[in-house]
Order: sequence, then C-alpha cells, then structure tokens
Amino acid sequence: MTTVYLNGKFLPADQACVPVLDRGFIFGDGVYEVIPAYGGTLFRFDEHLQRLQNSLDAVRIPNPLSTAGWRTLLGELIVQNDSDDQSLYLQITRGSAERDHAMPLNTVPTVFAMSKPLHPVNQHIREHGVVAITLDDIRWQRCHIKAISLLPNILLRQEALDQGAAEAILIRDGLANEGAASNLFIVIDGELITPPTGPFLLPGITRDLILELARTNGIVHRERNIRRDELQRADEIWLTSSTKEILPVTMLDNTSVASGKPGPLFQRMLALYQNYKQQLRKP
Repeated sequence: MTTVYLNGKFLPADQACVPVLDRGFIFGDGVYEVIPAYGGTLFRFDEHLQRLQNSLDAVRIPNPLSTAGWRTLLGELIVQNDSDDQSLYLQITRGSAERDHAMPLNTVPTVFAMSKPLHPVNQHIREHGVVAITLDDIRWQRCHIKAISLLPNILLRQEALDQGAAEAILIRDGLANEGAASNLFIVIDGELITPPTGPFLLPGITRDLILELARTNGIVHRERNIRRDELQRADEIWLTSSTKEILPVTMLDNTSVASGKPGPLFQRMLALYQNYKQQLRKP
C-alpha cells in the first residue's frame, strides 16, 4: 500500500481523509506541484519549491512549511515508498471552512503529498514520436498559477485522446502557448523556440532546464511567440513536462511534422537531458 502524507502524518493512502468542507474539494481552492526524484534525489527541488511559492502567493495561501520542512517531508516520503525513481505530488488547499466564495480568515491549510513510481518514457515513443492536435485554449487567464482546478485542461486533454492524439496544443489569439499538460518547443531552421513565460502558460521546470542545457551547449534558442502557421511548418515539435521529460511530436492535425520522425535536435537534447538525470543519481 502506498504511503502518503496528510497534515503531519504518514499513513496508508486508503486511510487518508479530508473534511468534506475542505475548500480544495468544494472550490478547487488550492495549488499543487509535481517533483520527480531520481535515485532518491529530488529533481530541481529549489526551482519546484519557488514555483510552488509563486502559486501560493498568487492565490493568497500561506506556505505551511519552510524549505527545510518540505525537504524533510519529501525525503521521508521517498524513503517510505520503495521505488528507485518516483513522482512526488504535493497539494496545499486553503483548508476547511463554511462554504462561502469569500476567502475565510485564519484557516489552517491542508497539506497532502503522495508518491508513485516514475517509469521511463516508452522507447517506442522516443523512436517514433507522438500525435498531437491543436485546440482553442478555453482555459482562464492565469495559467501560470499551478492551481488544482484543472477541469478545462482535463476536457482539452480528453478531446485529444478521443481523437487518437497524445496531447492538445492550445491556441489563443493565433498563438500556440503550451499543451494541456505540457510545455511547447519547436525547431525552425535549426533554432529552438519556446513561447515566453506569462499568464497564458505554466513556467515549466523542465522547460527551463532545456533552455539552460541549450545555453550551456551552444544550441541556438529563443523565447518568443509561436504563431499557428509556424507550428504547422516547424521542422521539429517537442512537448515537455517533469514526468514525461521530452516527447517529440511527429504528427500534428493529421499531417506529418517534417519527415514524420524525431529530429536531430531532439536526439541531441534527449542525450543531454539523460546525462543531467544520471548526474543526479551519482552518490
């Protein structure tokens, strides 16, 4: 049985319960973070924790733990769940209060964290890529907050799955911003391009690492808006996230992306990314 953390206690998942008046349950009033751990080492811990703090500040929930407290909690969760590589999910809600849209005063935040095994991306996907479709972005205008109220993302992702695609790339005012559950990169004429951070996309930790790897390895790259027509004529398209790492898109809207195979810059970045992960595993 998976061990989870809830409000100061480690316990089996089937014994963890929150009150029905918790505002996370009633309103989706909370934020979350997902942090991979490779060989027991947290991946980009400081960056993930800063994004968590940014989300908490944006929705006016006080951070219930210090940096050291989060590190201790997550370290113990890793130990109590027997898996070499893990995906740690942590969620903070505003806590329990009488149902009212106004933010209640002096509530105690609910803190929940769980772990599940993190399996490598299927080799077939790395060799052949995935299918994606474009959809209109129906989400709200504060997508940079990692909020738990993800119903629009769920609807968009499910529409992609219903059409036989792995992901939906979201278009707002003619610009491609990100996927329903991923960040977006394209390659045009050898240049790696990703949309700039802002209210319409989540500032991905893996996204930032890829930009860092590009800088340190002499890969030409830029942050700028991506028009729909550029997406359609890109030489390569990638989707990135902490758990899926880098996925090459080889078919978009029923049309092959370039040759229909993962491109050379993807292969290079994948090798750099895997080397970065391997360094984390070293004692």
